[in-house]
Amino acid sequence: MLVDATKQKARPLTKSDFSNVAVLVPCLDEAVSIAQVIGDFRGALPGAKIYVFDNGSADDTVRIARENGAIVRVEPRRGKGNVIARMFRDVEADYFLLVDGDATYDAAAAPQMIEKVRTEFLDVLIGVRKGSYAGQYRPGHQLGNSLFTMIIRLLFNAQVSDVLSGYRLMSRRFVKSFPVSARGFEIETELTVHMLEVGVPFGEFPAEYFNRPETSESKLNTWKDGFRILRTIATLVAAERPIAVFCGLGMASIIVGVLAFLPVLAEYNATGVVPRFPTLIASTTLGIIGLIACFGGLVLDGVTRTRRDMKKLAFLAQVQPSGAVRR
Repeated sequence: MLVDATKQKARPLTKSDFSNVAVLVPCLDEAVSIAQVIGDFRGALPGAKIYVFDNGSADDTVRIARENGAIVRVEPRRGKGNVIARMFRDVEADYFLLVDGDATYDAAAAPQMIEKVRTEFLDVLIGVRKGSYAGQYRPGHQLGNSLFTMIIRLLFNAQVSDVLSGYRLMSRRFVKSFPVSARGFEIETELTVHMLEVGVPFGEFPAEYFNRPETSESKLNTWKDGFRILRTIATLVAAERPIAVFCGLGMASIIVGVLAFLPVLAEYNATGVVPRFPTLIASTTLGIIGLIACFGGLVLDGVTRTRRDMKKLAFLAQVQPSGAVRR
């Protein structure tokens, strides 16, 4: 018998419900903070399994994580995207809480986030960074996050406040239907775009953001990773809005070609000769390129629609979290 989830009242959350939660902690040289992260989330979510996936740390991250009772695995391929791809593939749970290993995210918010996901039947909940330290990002990081967030909001007409947040609670069906392609810190952008592309129910939750420990350093490179994220967004814009991108460029090419051709045509009408063959050839070439771009945009739009439908079907084919609906 099918149950309408929107008409059900979820029962109050108890500690036993945390047993179906997996806390995923990607790490690279976080020996200074990993013990605190494990302890904080074990205290906030008793019964939850805490997984630390090390990305080739040169310090004692792995040893400290094991000593503090975390399930430790190693992903030798460098890059946060590679680590998260391994996490999503290997770990089984109903809910996946993704958090960085630098002790900047508030573990105390986790139970409330889980309650919100369950009661509102969400598949993704983004922890929006708030607090006194939220304004202490490096200027490049602030600018990049604001720029990327604005682009995503305009592209998908969605109210997303913090695209690059690494604090996310996700359902099993979202995680298991997510095709990871990012290799580095652009993974957060890809997670957000997939969420909006598939149209999954999502929400946001304000969470305190703390400063990193004094001896801990961020692994995010402002220029290198910023360029990767920008490249990811440019690729996604072209993939998600091919008509706007390719037809826009095509029409611009056609207009330039026509403007270049008009003087040649006027001179031909007046004299009966075409003395500027290079201009004629260039204007014709621009017109042809423009037409090809427009037709290419139309074809790619069909491909995009098909790909989006396949992602939606893959998402809907996954089993809903066992605690999401009371039968």
